[in-house]
Amino acid sequence: MSAGLKGIRLAVIGGDERELYFIPEMQKLGAHIIGAGFEKADPIPGMRLAAQQEAIREADVLIFPLYGADERGLIKARYGNEPIVLNQEMLQAIPNNRPLFIGWVRPTLKAAADKMGIRIIETAKLDEVAILNSVPSAEGAIQMAMQHTRITLHGSRSYVLGLGRTGWTLAAMLKGLGARVTGVARKTQDLARALTLGLTPLPFSELERAIGQAEVIFNTVPSLVLDKELLEKTSRDAVIIDVASMPGGTDFEYAQMLGIKALLAPGLPGMAAPKTAGMILAQVYPRLILRYLTAPMTSVE
Repeated sequence: MSAGLKGIRLAVIGGDERELYFIPEMQKLGAHIIGAGFEKADPIPGMRLAAQQEAIREADVLIFPLYGADERGLIKARYGNEPIVLNQEMLQAIPNNRPLFIGWVRPTLKAAADKMGIRIIETAKLDEVAILNSVPSAEGAIQMAMQHTRITLHGSRSYVLGLGRTGWTLAAMLKGLGARVTGVARKTQDLARALTLGLTPLPFSELERAIGQAEVIFNTVPSLVLDKELLEKTSRDAVIIDVASMPGGTDFEYAQMLGIKALLAPGLPGMAAPKTAGMILAQVYPRLILRYLTAPMTSVE
């Protein structure tokens, strides 16, 4: 386990089941936990419940869910009695030099925080979090595919759009299950690597030509990739599992109109393997907390 957090006050604001595993691990390192949005959860010994504003004022470090905030700034708070919204009003209540950890936020909110001198650390974008988190994400995506297809993944024509941290893990797992995996990427080095790993490499520029062959499509790209034009070429029997951050990379409304089953699946680690996902956070966050809590604002950006 990483360096101790003795005496550091952590406000854990919102979240899901993974926070219930994460919080006790932080306590073992000596952190004092102030929880907001856990009124409906089973009590965690030693955690003090507080209102959002109180937790923000009293904490040394603010921890929001890895799930991030949606377009309205709404934070997942599975065990809360009321909505939690990360907006400019909440940002204004944060004391100076309090690092705020969250999976990701909208660029406009990040820009507003920068102007206020608030350091937001988007942890879902950090390799040390995202690479470890790709395993429960990939397993969850495969589980969803198994539930919503009428075929086995073994032997299926499975397309993975985007060969990033989650895409590589997902492609490897599908290959291990015996799927015929096509890896879709833009970078020539990713396409070359896909070939060496036994995948069928496909540039995004050729996806329109080939997508009609796909039986299962896993999208990891957090921008609109599966637009109307591509969906028109997609088999109506195909299933799309979109694991990109909200709002995903699929035109879901048009897919529904065409009769294509398309599912947005953000926050998969917390749903598929909450204990593992919580322990990943507990492994990585202590180092991040100490790094950002003690360093000047400009030295770690």
